[in-house]
Amino acid sequence: MPFPILKTPFVVLSEIINILEPNEIVTASFCSKNMNSFLKNHYQRRKPLEWKLIMSHLWYRGKVDIVTSKDDEKRMTVISLQPYRIDRSPLESKIKFNTEFLELYFESREMGSKMIVEYVTDLFSIGVYGLDIDRTGIWTIDWINKCQEKMLVRFDFYKYPNMINWGGDAAIDYALRNARASDYYNLGDTVSDTFRFDGKMGPMKELYFPVRGHWVTLNNLINFDASHIVVRGSRLSVTDLYSFIRHWCAGGSPRLTFLKLEFEIETDFENFEEQLEVVETNVVGDYRLSDRKADYHFEHGYSIQRNDGVKAVIDFDIDHLVMMVFSDESNYRKTCTTTQ
Repeated sequence: MPFPILKTPFVVLSEIINILEPNEIVTASFCSKNMNSFLKNHYQRRKPLEWKLIMSHLWYRGKVDIVTSKDDEKRMTVISLQPYRIDRSPLESKIKFNTEFLELYFESREMGSKMIVEYVTDLFSIGVYGLDIDRTGIWTIDWINKCQEKMLVRFDFYKYPNMINWGGDAAIDYALRNARASDYYNLGDTVSDTFRFDGKMGPMKELYFPVRGHWVTLNNLINFDASHIVVRGSRLSVTDLYSFIRHWCAGGSPRLTFLKLEFEIETDFENFEEQLEVVETNVVGDYRLSDRKADYHFEHGYSIQRNDGVKAVIDFDIDHLVMMVFSDESNYRKTCTTTQ
């Protein structure tokens, strides 16, 4: 015998909803129009402030995840998108219920992605917090910018299979120019050896180029307005790096707190002390990256100073350069130094 859940006293029903997980709530909302309306009204009154919605549109899947805690890595899929087979009978359902979340079938992946995102944002009265795409999801950038005024907090651009160069360098250029994220921007796809970018990025907290950052020039580095920057596969010359450090010492890139460059080829920083005004040498210590990451330990750092008195330590070897800015003692612990 069916249980008349909507006839349950409001106080009891609210308590039941509060113990449900987001995936269970989305599944329940598909049971009837009345249930959908009730749940929507519930979350309009009690907006889940800590909940974050992540939209994913990749070549092999489309889905909506909800993060319910401060840890963005712990996601829960609440609804997913599956390709709709032409050979399916018209009588077969386009909705599949499984033990964890709903799977919806669409002939158009773009239309399907829009539908499931709009459904969940409307149900929970929250916007899109993060976006995970590859080259097949470039269209989502413009769509989200039009759908909501609030900027994305996180943006991840994943590598597309090498066998297909979908959109070429133009796809990466479009993402760099139009995808905006306040906290975290990760460009994990690759570009050609001739790719160049002449735009600006930021402001944001963290900017990552984890693969083939060979295209990042001195001007790019100056125009990246981020507090934390990591570039792998860098081809910046020693001359460029000295120019950037002098740019920082003169007051440029004021928001930068951490810069890590991993070089594509071995790089020699001979005569480093003659090129820059070094305050201390052989500085040993630990730099706190963030609450979620391990400290960065350095043993042969060079201390430099900006024109306003703010200090930074530069740690380098033939395969990397790391620059750490110390605005206060909270993110830095010096254990040893030799004064010039």
